[in-house]
Amino acid sequence: MTFNKIIKLNYKKIQKGRCFVVSEISANHSGNFSKLKLLIDKLSKAGVDAIKIQAYEAKTITIESSRKDFKISNKNAWAKYKTLYELYKKAETPFSWYKKIFDYCKKKKIVIFASVFDKSSLDLLEKLKCPAYKIASPEITDIPLISAVAKTKKPIIISNGLADINDLNLAVKTVKKEKNKNLILLQCTSSYPTPLNEVNLKTMIALEKKYKCLSGFSDHTLGTATSIHAASIGACMIEKHVGLKKNNSVDSFFSINDTEFKEMIKIIRQNEISTGKINFSISQSSKKNL
Repeated sequence: MTFNKIIKLNYKKIQKGRCFVVSEISANHSGNFSKLKLLIDKLSKAGVDAIKIQAYEAKTITIESSRKDFKISNKNAWAKYKTLYELYKKAETPFSWYKKIFDYCKKKKIVIFASVFDKSSLDLLEKLKCPAYKIASPEITDIPLISAVAKTKKPIIISNGLADINDLNLAVKTVKKEKNKNLILLQCTSSYPTPLNEVNLKTMIALEKKYKCLSGFSDHTLGTATSIHAASIGACMIEKHVGLKKNNSVDSFFSINDTEFKEMIKIIRQNEISTGKINFSISQSSKKNL
């Protein structure tokens, strides 16, 4: 089985030659639905191709425990939240919002999809006709979840940040087993913010060659330069955390704001135009100087 080189996501296409730009909202709504709607408005005006939410609540992704395995290290960027439950409680996008979010995006004519972390969130999103699903790298070994998502036959996007090659092989094998041809792999470093010397964008190119599928980049670096670079060397998809200006959320310390995001998209689109095609003839604008 070969994976599709052109993948449909609602009325849009994902393919080589034009980078599909995704805004990851994550916790950047700060638990405020009005702020979330304002961010969606800003992203729409910025020219985003799709926005993504992370579909979990604290009780579905961890347990309320202060045992060692559930404590956050003092050296961690999220140390002030002390436990995983408190962190995810602060960061969650409540399930009660989902229909309102999808309805609002439909009204604004914005494509929206989600990262799923368990079967309950997948079932909820299927009822809302979510057009695609992301498997975040911590879920790379949750084979029943990957299988369930693959069975929908919708685009499935998988990050490799916490995966070794054996994990990735198994995940791709699982997608193939369910005969889902709509796979996109994202090069990712699960470090916040990511040091530039650990980005390794050459791996993105290698993923495409090894698995013969579309590949892109999930960016956790500071600023926009690395995303722009990834798009220029062939990323079919870029995923970037974006929030409002003067936003103070769980993820704001490594997110860009909506103004920076708009400028990033502008540069990516300009670069795509200037890449052009192979043409050895004299250009139209040069002929007057011939």
